[in-house]
Amino acid sequence: MMGTCIGLFVLAWAVVRLWSVPAAVGLCLFAMVIPPVAAIVANRRGPDDRWWDDPSGDPKSDEWWDELDGKRKQPPDQWGR
Repeated sequence: MMGTCIGLFVLAWAVVRLWSVPAAVGLCLFAMVIPPVAAIVANRRGPDDRWWDDPSGDPKSDEWWDELDGKRKQPPDQWGR
C-alpha cells in the first residue's frame, strides 16, 4: 500500500503535472487518503470479537467486572439474599 502511495506521488509530480497541475494535486490527495483508510480497514474487528470481555490481567478487577456483568452469582449475604 505504501509503495502505491509513493508511486502515485512520484507519478503525479514527475509526469502528470506536465499536462495538468490540478490533476496532479488530485492524484496526491487520493494518495494521501489511502493510508488512513487502509489502517481503518485493517484494524476493524469482526462482529463476533467481544474485545471488552477479554481479561485485563488483574484477577481482582476481572472478578469485580464479572460480578457486575452477572457472569458469576454473588454468594448470599448474611440474610440469605
